[in-house]
Parts: sequence; structure tokens; C-alpha cells
Amino acid sequence: MSLRFGLAANRRHHEGHQAALFRWLRASERGIRELQLGLHAVGRTFDAIQQQGLLDGHTGLLRYPMGRDGGLMKLVSGIAGGTECGPALDGAIYLMDPVDASSIYPEALALKRQCVTHDKPFVSTVAGAIEWIEVERRLAGLAADPQAARWFDLEQQCVALIAHDARKDTMLDFAARHFDLLSRFARRIGTGTTGGRLNELAWSRGWPQDRRWVDRYLSGPLGGDAQIAELILEDRCQRVIFFEDPHVARQHEADIQLLERAVRVATDRAICVTSPAVAERWCQAV
Repeated sequence: MSLRFGLAANRRHHEGHQAALFRWLRASERGIRELQLGLHAVGRTFDAIQQQGLLDGHTGLLRYPMGRDGGLMKLVSGIAGGTECGPALDGAIYLMDPVDASSIYPEALALKRQCVTHDKPFVSTVAGAIEWIEVERRLAGLAADPQAARWFDLEQQCVALIAHDARKDTMLDFAARHFDLLSRFARRIGTGTTGGRLNELAWSRGWPQDRRWVDRYLSGPLGGDAQIAELILEDRCQRVIFFEDPHVARQHEADIQLLERAVRVATDRAICVTSPAVAERWCQAV
């Protein structure tokens, strides 16, 4: 298998034929098979896929223990590099129900944190999972899937560009290198200082001085994350590029979680990228 990904879904997302897990698999099964993607699925998620008859015969689908028996903890270890008891993983797809208490268990939070720490994809929405498969297909040289084209119609989308203090320079560098691509979005929004610095960058690159490249909201601690969360819920923002610093305590952690929760509520239309390396890979594919 060229890539190995951990896979989990909260109960709501694998109950019923139209549950989120199955919508993703039906949209992406062709790509999963083409890429020979290894999916290391936590017990109940694996069982649900089998019961629906999806990925039948795909040798890359492997069963891990139930979450309550340590399955999610094994995925965390795999993201960190694996051990003699389990292989290294290249990222994780965890379709999260924001009202399910298990989504804030230590192992669930650790899975996301380790993905950010090790610059690996952490995908938590249906839209993000569909797009990620298409990104990998395009980077593998496969022909574009017309059914996935809408995820790359940037001229119809709004993107939020957000970075913690230790990652602001990284965001500025990212925006400078991909300025033309990011300028294709119908709208760009940001919080506080990051938005201001991005506007200064744009003006230095010849963007009209009387126009903002990024529409600024409040800083995160003052409510900017909450403002952007509302836009996501109202389908006025479809994509978040959020360069997080996982190594510092954050006074406005609740606001950050609110923003991430909004993305997961809008699971079929919102995408969040939290790693510079993953954002770069997305830019390469686009």
C-alpha cells in the first residue's frame, strides 16, 4: 500500500445507509482502490463498512480493536511513527460528530494533535475526505474525476486564513508562494493580526491599495474565531486553512474548538487544513 491512513467515525456517522461514512465511501471508493489506499479502521467503523458491502475485496481495509478497547489509541501511536506492535500511518480520517462525547476523549484529541505535530493530514469532514482522495489521485497522475470538480471551483468559495502566533510567519510565506492561487478565491477572510499582515503582503505584490485582499474579523481571543464559525455554519465560508501551534497552551482554546466544531457540523460542505505540509500538497494538486 502506498499510503496508510487511520479511519474512524463516530456512531452517528455510520448509522443508516445515508450516514456520512457511507456517503464518503460511495463518492471515493474508486479513488481508494486506484490509490491502493490502506485504511486501518477502528472496530465499529470497520464492521459498519463490511455490513454495507463497501470496499468489498479491498485488501487495504484492516480492522483495529474497538475504540473502547484501544483502537483509537493505536491510531495515535501510528501517527506518531508506530511501534513493533503496529505500523506508521500517513494521516487520519476521523469523521466526528461534534455532539458525541467521545469526540473530546483524550485519544480523539491526541489523534488530531499528533497529526498537526507531525505535519500529517487530519480529515474530519465528508467534504474534506472526498477532496483529499481527489488531491492524492491528481498528484498520482490520474485523470481528474468530474464528480469532484466542485471542490476545486475556487472562484465560488470563501477561504479563511488563520495562524497562531508561532505560525504567522509560516502563513505569510505560504501566502507569498501561492499568492496567485489564493487570489482565485471569491473571498478571503482572516482574524486580527494575521489578516492585517496578509493585506500588507498583498499590497506589496501589487494588489490595489484601495481594496483589502483579506476581510479582517476580530482577533481570535476577542471573538474572531466565533465570527468565522458563524460564516461556516451559514455556508458563507467553505474552507479553512488554519496553521495551529500544538506546542503552546492557548488562552482562547474554547474559541478554537468552536471553529473546528462548526466545520464538523457543516460536514458535507466545509474543509479544514491544519498543517502547512498538507496545505502545500493541496496547492500542488490544484
